[in-house]
Amino acid sequence: MKKIGLIFAMKEELEETKSKLKFIKKYNIYDLIIYECSINDKICYLIESGIGKVNAGFSTQILIREFEVDCVINLGVAGSVSKEVKKTDIVVAENLVQHDFDLTSFGREKGTIPNVGKYINCDKYLLSIAKKIKLNNNVFYGAIASGDIFVYEEAMGKKINNKFGALCVEMEGAAIAQVCYLCKTPFLVIRSISDSPYEKDNNTTFEEFLITSSKIVGEFAVKLLEKI
Repeated sequence: MKKIGLIFAMKEELEETKSKLKFIKKYNIYDLIIYECSINDKICYLIESGIGKVNAGFSTQILIREFEVDCVINLGVAGSVSKEVKKTDIVVAENLVQHDFDLTSFGREKGTIPNVGKYINCDKYLLSIAKKIKLNNNVFYGAIASGDIFVYEEAMGKKINNKFGALCVEMEGAAIAQVCYLCKTPFLVIRSISDSPYEKDNNTTFEEFLITSSKIVGEFAVKLLEKI
C-alpha cells in the first residue's frame, strides 16, 4: 500500500498528524483542501471532511476516485459509551455500525443497511498491523457506532452500548466504512477518547481533551503508517 488516504473530521485532528509527516503540496477539490504528504516511501493524502456522515462519505469518495488511494484510514476523537473505556484511551474498530439508521418499520434490525448489512468489518491486514502497535495509552478493539448525533446523555450512551456492543461513538466512521465497502477499498478507523456521556459536563470535557486526544491518535497514526 503506497497511497494512503487519511480522513479527519476536524482541523485539530488533521494538524496533529500532518505535523508528523513531510508536506509535499495541497489540492483544492470542491472547496475541500487535501494535503499530500509522505512518510518513508508512502504518499498520504490528508483531508478534513467536516463533521457528519455525508461529509465523511463525500470525502472518502474523493480520495478513492481522484487520488486512487490503496486504502483509507479514518483518524480522530470519539466519545466513550463503555465504562471500561476512559479519556485518552484508543479504540481501533474491528467493525462499524450506523446507530441512527432505522428501517425497523420494514422488519429490519436497527442499523441494518440494505445490500450492505449491519456491521461493516475493517480490513484484516490493516487491523493486524494496528494490533502490533504499542503506546502508553490503553488500546481497545471492537465495534464503533456512528450517527449524526453528538451523544452527550448517559441514557443514550448506554442504549448504544447495549444494542450494538459499541465501545465508542462518533459521527463519521461508519459512513467511511460504507463507501469503502461499496468501492472495495480497504479501510480502518482509529479513535482516541475525548469525552464520555458518563461525565457530568460532557461538552466541557470534549473541548478540554480534543487536542490531547488528537495528539495521541496522531502518534498512533504515524506508527501505523510506518508499518503498512
